[in-house]
Parts: sequence; C-alpha cells; structure tokens
Amino acid sequence: MTKIFCDIAELNTIKKFNNKKIVKGFTTNPSLMRNAGAKNYSQYSKKILKISKKKPVSLEVFADDMVNMRKQALIINSWGNNVYVKIPVTNSKGKFMGKLIKNLNNLNIKLNITAVYTSGQTRQILKNLNKKSKVIISIFAGRAADVGKDPIPEFKKSIKYSKKFKNVEILWASVREPYNYLQAKQLGCHIITVPPKLIEKIEKFGKPFQKLTKETVVGFLKDSKKSRFSIT
Repeated sequence: MTKIFCDIAELNTIKKFNNKKIVKGFTTNPSLMRNAGAKNYSQYSKKILKISKKKPVSLEVFADDMVNMRKQALIINSWGNNVYVKIPVTNSKGKFMGKLIKNLNNLNIKLNITAVYTSGQTRQILKNLNKKSKVIISIFAGRAADVGKDPIPEFKKSIKYSKKFKNVEILWASVREPYNYLQAKQLGCHIITVPPKLIEKIEKFGKPFQKLTKETVVGFLKDSKKSRFSIT
C-alpha cells in the first residue's frame, strides 16, 4: 500500500490534514516554510511537531557544506522521535553527500534523502546505508517530467535496487496531478507526498465518467449564463 504524506508547512492546513486517516505523515522544505510565513526555522518546526506528534514529519537542513549540514541534522533530529531529517543528495555545487548520509545513518538518525532524480543516485545512496536505520529516498517525478524526462524507469530501477533494504522506502515527490497516486501504487512506491488540494481530489476517486460529463457541461452552462453570452 502506498502511503500518502501531505506536503505542506502552513500550520492551519497541517491541523486539518493531521486529522485525516488518509494522511500518514508530513513533508516540508525551506521553500514551503518561507511561503507559510516562517521567520524562525526552529520555532516554526516545533509548532509543526506539536500538531503532528505521532505521524512522521520530514524537516530539511539548509546548510550547504557537510560540517554544518551535520550540525543542523543533529539538532533537527533532537526535536522528536517522529522526525525524519531531510538531506539533499548533493549540495548546491553538485557534491554527493554520501559521507554525511553514511555518518547520520550509522547514528540511527531517520533520514529523507531529497532532490533525487535518477536510479544512479539511488544506488549511490544505498551504498552508504546500513540495513537497520530508517531511510526515505525522495525521487522528484514531477520536476523531471517538467523538463521532458520520463521518471518511471528511474522509479522501477530504484525500487528494484532498494528491495534488499527493508528499512528503505522510495517516495514519489513533486506530484503534479492526482493520477500520480495511482502511478505510484502501480510501481510499488512506498510513499507519495501530495499537496493538500490534490489529496482532497484523491479522496473523491471513483466518480463515474457519466457524472463527470454532466458536471463539466453544467459548469460550462453556468459560466455562459453568468457572462450573459449570446450569439447573434
């Protein structure tokens, strides 16, 4: 079963979606935090954790070198037992963070390795992991598709490589449409992280085509009346 995590940082939305059974965890990042109006990263993260006390919450480091990433990771990890520390697969200069991933993994810190795009990166990550500490590998399907790259082969290979690691979960990230959830399930992804509006659409799955047709036509008709269109 593919678990749905909610990708959000806005506190009121987290409160709402934390009560939904369909939502099994939360992911966020510095960009989402900024958009939500966070001023103090530590204080804001702890507010999120106060809301979601039991479900997994992924919180990301934002340093750009291994030494400071490690310092931030240790602090973030101390905030709660349900915390996954998000580490980018490379820094902004493209340097692979393998040594850091290995170090933190050996300290039994739960990790979410983010900004992954290829099965080759997945293999690199797996080479630096033990088979005990929990790790999520987040593959950015939507962003890959945005530039004309097919992410599906990368998921298939990544899932195949990870099968030897019962502690590793493959996550479909950067969702673009509700149907991505079905794609992730078909592939055997362990997790998909979805924005709130798309989760609400997933909850409505199963609507028959006939009803969709009627709703679509009704919508067009209402808008034409509101605009007082006429053809003369």
